[in-house]
Amino acid sequence: MSDPNGPLPVLDAVDHTVLRALHRNPRAPFAEIGATAGVHERTVARRLERLTATGRVRFTAALTPEYLGEGVTAEVAVRCAPGRVHETALALARRADARSVEVATGDLEVYAEYTTPDHDALLTLIDSAIGRLDGVVDVRSQVVLRLLLTASDWAPYDDLPTEVRRRVREGTPLPAAPAVDDLDRRLVALLATDARMSTARLAHRLQVGETTARRRLARLMASHVLHLRLHADPAVLGYPLEARFRLAVTPSRLEAAIRLLAAEPAIRHLVLTTGATNILGYSSHRDTVDLHAFTTRVFSGLDGVTATETAVLMRTYKRANIAERRT
Repeated sequence: MSDPNGPLPVLDAVDHTVLRALHRNPRAPFAEIGATAGVHERTVARRLERLTATGRVRFTAALTPEYLGEGVTAEVAVRCAPGRVHETALALARRADARSVEVATGDLEVYAEYTTPDHDALLTLIDSAIGRLDGVVDVRSQVVLRLLLTASDWAPYDDLPTEVRRRVREGTPLPAAPAVDDLDRRLVALLATDARMSTARLAHRLQVGETTARRRLARLMASHVLHLRLHADPAVLGYPLEARFRLAVTPSRLEAAIRLLAAEPAIRHLVLTTGATNILGYSSHRDTVDLHAFTTRVFSGLDGVTATETAVLMRTYKRANIAERRT
């Protein structure tokens, strides 16, 4: 079994070339990557197998409910009694509807992101499920009003921003989400089990023609609603320090603040939420010096900020819908 808590793999130039190519196109042929790296395609396959075996590099595939206008996404902060943080985080991460779970510096709180079918289901989750866990002292929630950036928009290898980041930075609306039907959802479910499954195999499993499978896949990959990517733990790429920040920005300055934040390549997740603070974000850094320089420069340059709060992630229990192996 892979161990995401084990030592970080040491990457050489070939490893970085493989990761860079697969970050841009998770389904890129190994022969094409090998030609770029100057190695045989079998070497590319072996390098990728070695990296994924660590558990710190893996493929993910999922539709983004915020872009599809489906369900309610909420950021939940769970305050715990002393000595109960770890057990609470494990319990939250085991839930299938938890997309991410982490513990950060500051109060004895576990932070989690959930997507529920509706607000009634969110209330049931908070009151009947999370609120009844042993050791839980308090639960606070903020509903995500607008998804701005995701981990798919964090591109440490690339100088150019992703299309989504560029649009947010320029204040340009995203295109309308394509219609997604049951066949699309079954296709994505197959990709979640094997992101590099051949088109022929996808067609066979879906019981459709290969042309149909190829067309459906191309349409989804060209849109922003499908997040099919090679996910690498930021620490593997040289960014071991992850931060969580919340900002309160006056409404008249909010759009300007969003555009400035989107221009910062260190920010890998950004949303607008309800609550006393209306911006929640995550960023990745090489060390505390880098984080300090980032917060000093970026937050001081935002107009209309009335409050800021920054915390360092101490442990991640679930990321991109996949639970880390914890004991």
